[in-house]
Amino acid sequence: MAFSRCSCWRSNSMPRGRNHCEARVLACCCGIAACSLCCKCCPKIKQSTSTRFMYALYFMLVTIICCVMMSTTVANEMKTHIPFYKQMCKSIQAGEMCEKLVGYSAVYKVCFGMACFFFLFFLFTIKINSSKSCRAYIHNGFWLIKLILLAAMCSGAFFIPDQDTFLNAWRYVGATGGFLFIAIQLILLVEFTHKWNKNWTAGAKHKQMWNGLLALVTLMLYSIAVAALVLMALFYTHSEGCMYNKVLIGVHGGLCLFVSLVAISPCVQNRQPHSGLLQSGVISCYVMYLTFSALSSKPPETILDENNRNITICVPEFSQDLHRDENLVTGLGTTILFGCILYSCLTSTTRASSEALRGIYGTPESEVARCCFCCMPEGDADAEEHVEKRGGQSVIYDEKKGTVYSYAYFHFVFFLASLYVMMTVTHWFHYESAQIEKFFTGTWSIFWIKMASCWVCVCLYLWTLIAPLCCPTREFSV
Repeated sequence: MAFSRCSCWRSNSMPRGRNHCEARVLACCCGIAACSLCCKCCPKIKQSTSTRFMYALYFMLVTIICCVMMSTTVANEMKTHIPFYKQMCKSIQAGEMCEKLVGYSAVYKVCFGMACFFFLFFLFTIKINSSKSCRAYIHNGFWLIKLILLAAMCSGAFFIPDQDTFLNAWRYVGATGGFLFIAIQLILLVEFTHKWNKNWTAGAKHKQMWNGLLALVTLMLYSIAVAALVLMALFYTHSEGCMYNKVLIGVHGGLCLFVSLVAISPCVQNRQPHSGLLQSGVISCYVMYLTFSALSSKPPETILDENNRNITICVPEFSQDLHRDENLVTGLGTTILFGCILYSCLTSTTRASSEALRGIYGTPESEVARCCFCCMPEGDADAEEHVEKRGGQSVIYDEKKGTVYSYAYFHFVFFLASLYVMMTVTHWFHYESAQIEKFFTGTWSIFWIKMASCWVCVCLYLWTLIAPLCCPTREFSV
């Protein structure tokens, strides 16, 4: 169990061992002890990782509840298999058939509670630099109390007066937060490409192997981008329609070529020697991914065939078969949603990402070329400062000398992610007809949001290339 960091089996005296286990569980749930697994064979875990995992677990729990609330399949199954369903709904004042607990309005209220939870901790953890302060102890412990607080906030949102005004206002707050969450991901992607190229270029000064790896990876990235462009032209266009698709595929292919030429142009190379095709290759692949995702999210077009029958165009035939299996679509859609959001949250909450958003980067002299350059090298002395081995999974207390990530920034990213989940699960501005079973059904709002994300990504990358030319007196470091 994730809340426990004790090992009940290690005691020769069963009552004594059980008492020790219960004490450790109590210390984790209602005290400042770090959480870990009971199994002793599990690898060591850092206290900072354990804390972020627990917050992510709470986040995913609420996200699952939101998906269940948007699922008509789950609602119908509950009505069918729970004999006292109608009486239960009336007893909790959720409507005759619990209609207040399903649909987009219920998701808005639950996500409001989760967003308030993380925003409250964002304010509470501002300027915490030591893990030994009282506020840091609260951030790293008291997990049962936090779970109760989160549940109370999510439940309390259902009792907000003037629901219509609240939902209308909260929708715009959610859209703003969702866009900001996407913007952070795009900024960090551009920073990631520059960091990758700089790290491997630094290694090429000492070993020619890194030059070979740079060339190989760059070739692979452009091959993937070109293949994606060709496949989209084949499957998402039609001779008698699909004008949007044809224009966007052509424009985005041209944008990828343009940023590649700018990256290796002499004027950019003079100001930024680290600029190269590796970064533009990563951006090109991401642009192709967003283009594919947008075209998949676009409502399909229909035309009349020679027999005057409506046929669907601009989408592959195999995708139409996929949409017919609602259970498969629901499972695949929610899995992709969970994976992408959780990955984005955890990779956006490190100290390095926080500093990158503020324009703080490592010095080139400190670069050590590594294949997994985004991870810290082995043998971090601070991380191994204190390891606790009191049964069960060993915990590394890696924040004895200070925090290893910004607590406030961590909670702020999860606050934005809560708003992003709310908007994504309810299909952004097509909320009234939203269902989790229709996760892959195209809507114009999702289409244009992904298109806008694509253009913002290209603009951000172009700005990092031309900014030193536009402002020659200012120091830029990427």
